[in-house]
Amino acid sequence: MSKKIVKVGDIACGDDSLFLISGPCVIEDESLMMRTAEHLKKISENLKIEIIFKSSYTKDNRSSLDYYHGPGLEEGLKILEKVKKEFGFTLLSDIHHPHEAAAAADVLDVLQIPAYLCMQTSLVVAAAKTGKVVNLKHGQFLAPENMKHPVIKVESQGNHNIILTERGYTFGYNDLVVDPRSFYHLNQLEYPVVFDVTHSIRKYGIPSKDSKGGAREYLPTLSRAGVAAGIDGIFIETHPDPNTALCDAASQLCVFDLEEFMKPLLEIHAITKKYETISEK
Repeated sequence: MSKKIVKVGDIACGDDSLFLISGPCVIEDESLMMRTAEHLKKISENLKIEIIFKSSYTKDNRSSLDYYHGPGLEEGLKILEKVKKEFGFTLLSDIHHPHEAAAAADVLDVLQIPAYLCMQTSLVVAAAKTGKVVNLKHGQFLAPENMKHPVIKVESQGNHNIILTERGYTFGYNDLVVDPRSFYHLNQLEYPVVFDVTHSIRKYGIPSKDSKGGAREYLPTLSRAGVAAGIDGIFIETHPDPNTALCDAASQLCVFDLEEFMKPLLEIHAITKKYETISEK
């Protein structure tokens, strides 16, 4: 199967190297963002892995108005721009409304369509029209093969810079499950496939700051299974002190644990790619 290589800055997503999308779930204060980016830069250098820095300027799907939603588009993009200038990262953030696309595209390298909104035509088309890379997150309600529909919407605008991200299915009430068959189906669409492992362990209906709001014990198992199944990138939200994070506190991985967490994933990816090369001969 021939898969498209999608360039994000100098990163060739979909080639033989595993790439990482990482950063705090939502933009908090500037010092925390810069501290996280500084450590991610060290991880990138130590492991020789390309990293796309991710943080949301707005979390528009919080379950309560009382929860932190982020600094908003204008202030959030200013902070992300400082991260790019200081550390050289390419940037990814979510957009929630079509009118955000143009301003976001001035700063971001990847416009992410949230899973809940992946079938919103006006939003997907607005993102596609910018010409930027569009990361389509797989809706929790959608069969993986049906992700061809938002893909076609992006392609209809002449944009073939697409990444597909798996983040689990709604399974019963307030639970998510990751079906490995999804990686097969998404790969058939011939764009780079990413596994958002930290969102897949969230427990719906439980506040993210509650320790029961996520199941971190599953992170190693799920991430290793995803890499072995042939994904191109791994998506891990990370924070210097997850327990105090203003969003997804129970599921983010501590940034100081991330380097060791990634080492077996890189080894599994190398073995998987070696096997694929042998199989093609």
